[in-house]
Amino acid sequence: MKGIVGGTAPEEEMDTPIPRFTLDGVPDAEVTLHPFATGDGLGLKLTRFRREDADDVVLLIHGLTSSSDIFVMPEIRNLATYLLDAGFGDVWTLDFRMSSHFPYNTETRDDTLDDIALYDHPAAIEELRRHVGERRIHVIAHCLGSLSFTMALFAGTVGRIASMVANSVALTPRVPRWAKVKLAFAATAFEYALGLPYIDPRFSEAPPLTRRWLLARAVSLFHPECREPSCHMQSFMWGSGRPAMYLHRNLARETHRHHRLADLNGATGISYYRHIRKMVAAGHAVRHAPDDPRHDPLPADYRAGAAEVMTPMLLLTGDRNRVFTDSNIRMHRMLDRLAPGRHELAVVPGYGHIDPIIGKNAHLDVYPKIVDFIKRRGVG
Repeated sequence: MKGIVGGTAPEEEMDTPIPRFTLDGVPDAEVTLHPFATGDGLGLKLTRFRREDADDVVLLIHGLTSSSDIFVMPEIRNLATYLLDAGFGDVWTLDFRMSSHFPYNTETRDDTLDDIALYDHPAAIEELRRHVGERRIHVIAHCLGSLSFTMALFAGTVGRIASMVANSVALTPRVPRWAKVKLAFAATAFEYALGLPYIDPRFSEAPPLTRRWLLARAVSLFHPECREPSCHMQSFMWGSGRPAMYLHRNLARETHRHHRLADLNGATGISYYRHIRKMVAAGHAVRHAPDDPRHDPLPADYRAGAAEVMTPMLLLTGDRNRVFTDSNIRMHRMLDRLAPGRHELAVVPGYGHIDPIIGKNAHLDVYPKIVDFIKRRGVG
């Protein structure tokens, strides 16, 4: 398949495709898998990349549609390897219920971010503590992994976190105008008009003339910026732009390929859109269903205890974020009023929503900011 990166240069076919779920991107670490279960009955997993015992442990958390794969990509100098090289000898990744490693996104479920804050993240930290004890834990999270972990941190379902880096969004999600329109109608349209509980970047591979195939073809008509249908679908699924989730020029050619993009950012469960829509309308993170007794341990407004959260946060975002726009700028402004000087903001020029994590030059432009923050604010 041919493609266009940045709308100009042709992309050559790779001789060897990158395997799905590969761990080859971190070849010089001891790798172990650590499955665990949540209180509501889902099986999740942690993956450990260990070079040596360390007082500081780093946990990497993906967002919706993606997985731990975004941190271990072999085609770039990935974040897990960068952290190991920077002296953090014990790096972990979490695959929670949003991960494309599991079937949960394509099942007819009604999960919300409240479920993740109440069940997934506390269980993950408990399992992690079982292996690392009282060592310092630093969290680097992306997208709805960042939003949901921040919810857990501010709700008190997780604690004793030495530092947190939140990429793209935290407790104050804001989206472009066109994304608001999509949020207003997407869930109902997909579930009742199309009969689908999920959206998948691979819809273009469905049998011709089926609903999924026709949707993918229709979406591609509005995205002349490249020839990759999975790239078009991801822009349809999130944000507003051509493309929405990243800048083409920031991706390696190997990354901007149909199957690779769909591997890195897979299917999205529709139910999450309803919760995001409610948060965008409120201007901040709120419980989806305040009357649901399962979520009684969670606050109605996740900002309520913000002044008491002692974990220093780095609010990270690209200045061309077309998914959550200036969400983290607004979040930093709010936190700085409540706890002046405790938290920091980093706006990266020329980056969007996910390319601060998966960009080919992120190890030069973004990762050093993350490591500098952890070493200054979270160590010692």
